[in-house]
Amino acid sequence: MFGLLRLIAAANVLILLGICIFLLAQGLPALSWEFLSEPPRKMMTEGGILPCIIGTAILSLGALLLAFPLGVFSAVYLHEYAGKSRLAAAVRLGVNNLAGVPSVVFGLFGLSFFVTFCGFGVSILSGVLTLAVLTLPVIINTAEEALRAVPATYREASLALGAARYQTILRVVLPCALPGMLTGAILGVARAAGETAAIMFTAAVFSTPKAPDSLFSAVMALPYHMYVLATAGTDIEKTRPLQYGTGLVLILLVLGMNLAAIILRDRLQQKR
Repeated sequence: MFGLLRLIAAANVLILLGICIFLLAQGLPALSWEFLSEPPRKMMTEGGILPCIIGTAILSLGALLLAFPLGVFSAVYLHEYAGKSRLAAAVRLGVNNLAGVPSVVFGLFGLSFFVTFCGFGVSILSGVLTLAVLTLPVIINTAEEALRAVPATYREASLALGAARYQTILRVVLPCALPGMLTGAILGVARAAGETAAIMFTAAVFSTPKAPDSLFSAVMALPYHMYVLATAGTDIEKTRPLQYGTGLVLILLVLGMNLAAIILRDRLQQKR
């Protein structure tokens, strides 16, 4: 059985390496300073992807800034206060179901609620809120698991010394659980940065001549730009190198965000 599990793990790693090597081989020729620092030109057959990089970073980090504190607060309530009540069981069931909902459903929800009902239009705000809702279940689940990993003796010792329950949570439990919670943040950023269906209805546009200047501006994004180049471009074959280059930049951007979060998590673990 262990041999089978090792074989499955090795297959996953090999598939990932194969995809990365393929993207490197196809996308590296397209990478240049012009490609990274200029907007698209001539119906996206020339130029670069700078607006897409900016848009992806804004949407991903904005979603994380909203979803992470909400996810942590929700996990604290479920684990520290709600316990095994019926309400907590119902909330956990809803969170688990939301974690398995396809991203296109979140995109349609964002379109009907944030874009239309709330009147935010196709904008950064609509996209950030939609991505925050999409990543929230993952962050809640990982944050609650991190809270479970904190030994109960830590709470008992703090309460025995006279600390209130909220002081114990803020000063003892959360600092111990924070490195594990950052794992959920890493997964959330990776998912938000790579989503196409969730932003194509709420935030991303085919092309925009100016940089975003407010929360109500529409943006270009790397995953949607790659989708447009591959399916709706004026000359799909001519833009093939740009498609691979965009995919490679997206992977490198997500990798950079993940590495920053991993380094922060490791430093927090060392301080414990």
